[in-house]
Amino acid sequence: MIAVFQIEGWPVRGRIARLSEVVDDILRRHAYPEPVANLLGEACVLASLVGSSLKFKGRLIVQAQGDGPVAYVVADYDTEGLLRGYCKFDPERVAALQGGFSRPGAGALLGQGVFIMTVDQGSDMDRYQGVTPIEGETLALCAERYFAQSEQTPTRVRLAVAQLQTGEGFSWRAGGMLLQNVAEDDARAPTAEVWERAQALFETLGEDELVDPTVPPQTLLWRLFHEDGVRLFQPTRLKAFCRCSQERIMAVLKSFPQAERAEMVEDDGHIRVTCEYCSRTYEIAPAGLD
Repeated sequence: MIAVFQIEGWPVRGRIARLSEVVDDILRRHAYPEPVANLLGEACVLASLVGSSLKFKGRLIVQAQGDGPVAYVVADYDTEGLLRGYCKFDPERVAALQGGFSRPGAGALLGQGVFIMTVDQGSDMDRYQGVTPIEGETLALCAERYFAQSEQTPTRVRLAVAQLQTGEGFSWRAGGMLLQNVAEDDARAPTAEVWERAQALFETLGEDELVDPTVPPQTLLWRLFHEDGVRLFQPTRLKAFCRCSQERIMAVLKSFPQAERAEMVEDDGHIRVTCEYCSRTYEIAPAGLD
């Protein structure tokens, strides 16, 4: 779930995310090493936190790419409450990196590269894209610097991912919180002092609290802001999805010259294409592409 919250009388916007089945579904679709799964889980939470603020139907895509063991990580949030994500990585380089870190973060995994946020309002509108260098060891720091440089909006982000034991083994959970300072204007008193106080309370938030299933969002927010009063609005439930389909795959294959398609045909006479996001494999008969 993802929900907006309001601290009574404060010029601060806030959103909180708790992902259980949806992030477990996304992370289990590939054999991700633990640090890579953690990075993708963080990207999914971040896309949900930022994307849920869109005031129109569309998509928010969070992507980071670099020259490190992880070539890129991408999370795609749809305003209908749909979420998907994928990470491309080099298993040998990730394993070598793990030898020196208990859990390497975004900076070590991605190396030198860029952090990108893309707003997609549909085919009739131009995409808006902001790009900043990858700076910091976490995606949360990348996001904070992105908002400071591209949006000029003071923002704090906390992200957490963990594998928790359940009755059937282990399952992935993820959580996050985003705070933003509302700019001063003629009708609003100076906000700097309140923003400093909000950040001080935010610093007391533990990552374990964000993924603990025994601590509901209402309780967590009360722990942080009960002295001033805090209100949690109706949450949005999220669902894992993928945009792939037989028709989309066939359309992509038809864009290749016939000679190149012939090289894709396997011994049994079919072309097989596996979706990067959901790992579903499509079996296409070449005759259907002519």
